[in-house]
Amino acid sequence: MDFSKLYRPSALNSFQFIALTGLLMSAGAHLILHFFVGHQPAGFNWLYVCWSGFYIVGTLINLFGKPDEPHHH
Repeated sequence: MDFSKLYRPSALNSFQFIALTGLLMSAGAHLILHFFVGHQPAGFNWLYVCWSGFYIVGTLINLFGKPDEPHHH
């Protein structure tokens, strides 16, 4: 099993890439809301749970999914 599929950007699949982007953007929004607005919407922290779940699903697909068959043209 190739564990570099968990952290190496070139080995991530689209689910993992989207989840990491979502986590980073949510963290940025969290900081902006905390420092400039002073509060955050109710349930905002559930975003982290959702993005983490999305990353875990993508990781399972990446680690245990079958590679695509080569295309013949």
